[in-house]
Amino acid sequence: MLRVAGFASLGALLLFAGTRLSGGAGQRASDRANDTAAESTVVLDQKVRAVDLTHRFDEQNVYWPTEIPFHLERGPFGVTPGGWFYSANRFRTAEHSGTHIDAPIHFSKDAHTVDQVPLDRLMGPGALIDVSGACRQDADYLVTIADFEAWEERHRRRLDERIVLVRTGWAQFWPDRAKYLGTAETGKEAVAKLHFPGIDPAAATWLVEKRHIRAIAIDTASIDRGQSPNFATHVVLCSHNTPAFENVADLAELPATGFTVVALPMKIAGGSGGPLRIVALVPQK
Repeated sequence: MLRVAGFASLGALLLFAGTRLSGGAGQRASDRANDTAAESTVVLDQKVRAVDLTHRFDEQNVYWPTEIPFHLERGPFGVTPGGWFYSANRFRTAEHSGTHIDAPIHFSKDAHTVDQVPLDRLMGPGALIDVSGACRQDADYLVTIADFEAWEERHRRRLDERIVLVRTGWAQFWPDRAKYLGTAETGKEAVAKLHFPGIDPAAATWLVEKRHIRAIAIDTASIDRGQSPNFATHVVLCSHNTPAFENVADLAELPATGFTVVALPMKIAGGSGGPLRIVALVPQK
């Protein structure tokens, strides 16, 4: 049986998440007409609120300098000859663009593809590690073992079996490529000019070998910092079949602990990654 942070089973979690959202009688808040985008936070009855940690996919989507941008090809939109309304589009995107998952095969040949990642790696108790203060002082900051140990000491609990979310504060720069990536340039030459924080490879090793985390997320373009010469953190995580969630949206609304993460990617057969919708279920005070 899959156990998820206070819910006896996956079924109980989904049943709870399916309760009526707050809003007018007979109408969910998210269904109100003329909304230009889904709300970032909705209340699930009086006990839990759901916080959306996903950037929208649109033409401003930030993508890796060597990748293609997101493109939505508009299709039919209007009333058909039969009298009903119909709308359908096509989209094109890189697997590793916008808020997305890095499946372990991204940097480990025989590891899980995105469709093989077990559900218990994609949902579970969360922990928020806030290093935004240090990152304000150093755009190339490496999150260290000491940062994770400090969280454990402060909150008197371990990171075992958690989905660890790292807040660098970089989400505030989205979708400004120059500020978010350190350069607005594209192409292979631009990769050397990237500047943003990431996880120290030694800390990644500690997390997967000493704490056996389910997954890790970060609000930057990569789990490795921009100036990484060899993507060593990716290699460590992927070789342990630990998925990473990148380009996560603003984490400022989350508490340090006591919440549940649900991160469901597009289930691409054989994929090395894919678009991700990630939410946190946070108890109401």
